[in-house]
Amino acid sequence: MKPLQGKVALVAGATRGAGRGIAVELGAAGAIVYATGRTTRERQSEYGRPETIEETAELVEAAGGTGIAVPTDHLKPEQVQALVSRIEREHGRLDILVNDIWGGETLTEWNVPVWEHDLDKGLRILRLAVDTHLITCRYALPLLIRRPGGLVVEMTDGTDEYNRDHYRLSMYYDLAKTSVLRIARSLAHELQPHGCTAVALTPGWMRSEIMLDHFGVHEDNWRDALAKEPHFAISETPRYTGRAVAALAADPDVARWNGQSLSSGGLAQLYGFCDVDGSRPDAWRYIVEVQEAGKPADTTGYR
Repeated sequence: MKPLQGKVALVAGATRGAGRGIAVELGAAGAIVYATGRTTRERQSEYGRPETIEETAELVEAAGGTGIAVPTDHLKPEQVQALVSRIEREHGRLDILVNDIWGGETLTEWNVPVWEHDLDKGLRILRLAVDTHLITCRYALPLLIRRPGGLVVEMTDGTDEYNRDHYRLSMYYDLAKTSVLRIARSLAHELQPHGCTAVALTPGWMRSEIMLDHFGVHEDNWRDALAKEPHFAISETPRYTGRAVAALAADPDVARWNGQSLSSGGLAQLYGFCDVDGSRPDAWRYIVEVQEAGKPADTTGYR
């Protein structure tokens, strides 16, 4: 019996990156996974990338779960409402909600002050990063709170501790990622009376499809990127974050984390899971203690 057998999960924003890794690992643990996004085999989002939600659903199936791809624009309430109605109709329950919707990589102007940053792009970043999460919560949570034990995972970039002390290279990006941390904390307060839990979770330096393309490498030769960026040695696969979510979802005492900011590397040390290569990268500790400290790249003791 797999630990999440019979559980129903919605991974909002599962086309690629962390969302895909989470969907696959929830499937590997036996869950029924609804994978949403805007890019399908028939239609691409403005990203113009090849990954599709159908591919994600197939990967969930291959991992041993049930994958269901549902094209959804989470900025459109009627589409999210229809999605949740379908989940209720088909399964009558929702046990896990992962809010991984993002979409701002191509919009962020790094190291550009707010008065010079393109305003339309900046406001679009906030809509994609914050409004989508709130809209999804509005329609998904009434189904999730029907049973105690439900889990909401708000995906962000950076722990609360790190983001509190660091400017994230763009006001819009900074605001987007810290806002999600606060969403998780507020949800924790609102869900607790229903016996449900909300957390914020960040991957480390993740080898997403976009990041691999940025360095001109693939997953099977990612270490070739170290010549360009030695600290990329601490990077992790999207499946690592997926295993963090699966571990949380299978933990009968997950409520101990309610409202907290967590990281894939930190949870790996506690739950004992590894990345696909058998290592346990602890990126946020490495970033502070090695990379930002100006030390040479050396992952000894960090993965």
